[in-house]
Amino acid sequence: MQRRTFLVTSAAALVQGTALAQSQSSAPWPARPVRVLIGYPPGGSTDVAGRLLAEQLGRKLGQQVVVDNRAGAGGTVAASTVVRADPDGYTLLLAASPEVSIAPITMKSMPYDPVRDLQPITGVGQVPFFLVVNPSVPAQTLAEFIAYAKANPGKLNYSSFGNNTSNHLAGELFKSLTGINAVHVPYKGSGPSMTDLIGGQVNYSFDTPPAVLEHVRAGKLRALAVASRQRLQSAPQVPTFAEAGLPAFSGGTWFGLFAPAKTPRAVVDRINADAVALLNSPELGKAFNDRGIVPAPQSPEEYARFVQSEVSKWKELATKVGIVAE
Repeated sequence: MQRRTFLVTSAAALVQGTALAQSQSSAPWPARPVRVLIGYPPGGSTDVAGRLLAEQLGRKLGQQVVVDNRAGAGGTVAASTVVRADPDGYTLLLAASPEVSIAPITMKSMPYDPVRDLQPITGVGQVPFFLVVNPSVPAQTLAEFIAYAKANPGKLNYSSFGNNTSNHLAGELFKSLTGINAVHVPYKGSGPSMTDLIGGQVNYSFDTPPAVLEHVRAGKLRALAVASRQRLQSAPQVPTFAEAGLPAFSGGTWFGLFAPAKTPRAVVDRINADAVALLNSPELGKAFNDRGIVPAPQSPEEYARFVQSEVSKWKELATKVGIVAE
């Protein structure tokens, strides 16, 4: 009798457990916290934007959105982790341009295909590059700078964060679009690059608002143009490249949300709707703009087209100027 009672009780528990598991698996998304991986250490623009968005997105979703920094290999460590994750909406990637559009031309063996293996959700923000020159360069405008560079082929040089980095590629794109001849000088990061630009060891560079605006305001550098769609609130006197006569130029870093491929469309649409609403809100917009970040909300389709255009742009440039994957 005791054995029969035990078996009945065990069977009932198994049925209840199965029913509970089925109930949990069919619960509306999100039924538990969502994790957002970022491929960079805390403190940078990508991390700052991700944390600002995650905090407010969690309130909208009614679940905690946890930021998980997985730095390494130019963001590809975090991206690889997300690509391998279950496509259930609980593991997302806040990716920047290096691991999506630059790594395919700079890495010999990519552990994933950013177009095939990642589902775009929405753009989040852009941090555009300024073209800044040492004040000794006799040019007050972009047109004057291009004319001066053409009149002095090979005499100007520009700094970058290092070979095959985002502003190195921006410098090569600028040369390709304008037909100027200038020498690339790679550094180990933005800090050393700015130090030598201010000191006159190099003539010009492309860098972000946090890196250059303090020096521009102090008269140590001159800003000729910014690679944004509209003038920045933090530097309203600096024209965009389009206004200055070079609309085809784009440069800077951008970041946006991705999910693993095959994530349910209903989940993608829910995240997109809530994230876009937040990015369009005055509160988050001001928090971004105060930090030199331009909000960039998009539909999944718009964001997918943007990503594909970025991948194609840098692949074409690599072929044209002979950038070799390392």
